[in-house]
Amino acid sequence: MRQASEAAATRSRAWTRPVDEVREAGQYTTTAEAERVTRIVLSALGGHVVGDERVALAQVLPPEAAWVVASQIPVTRPQTAAEFVDGVAARIEGATPATARWDVSSVLSVLPKVVGDDLIDRVLGVLPPGYALLFGKAELVPPAAR
Repeated sequence: MRQASEAAATRSRAWTRPVDEVREAGQYTTTAEAERVTRIVLSALGGHVVGDERVALAQVLPPEAAWVVASQIPVTRPQTAAEFVDGVAARIEGATPATARWDVSSVLSVLPKVVGDDLIDRVLGVLPPGYALLFGKAELVPPAAR
């Protein structure tokens, strides 16, 4: 029984750390607000990241976050970063494109700290151009062919 409660506490701390980082990054007033935004953004992301990258992401996220990502039905067509932000805005009551971009960036910019830059680079490789800035990374453009 003690091992089960210790395991649950460890899982809970694993979820609390990224939510606390989102709260700080987004300057949310409550942990509940940061958690709600985190779940919404990860849910939206889960529909866009598929294949090996989705599996790898789910394996390294805390269980609560992994379930949110992995349980989403893949989208039927890729969305631009702006469309992604607009989709998140539609899920958050009272959100505007500007506040949704803040929410998305507050969550996605924390992910490299949680899962590592290498995996985020792989995730960005399966997303359309334009998402890197949402993750707090520079958008690298390959040099033009000569």
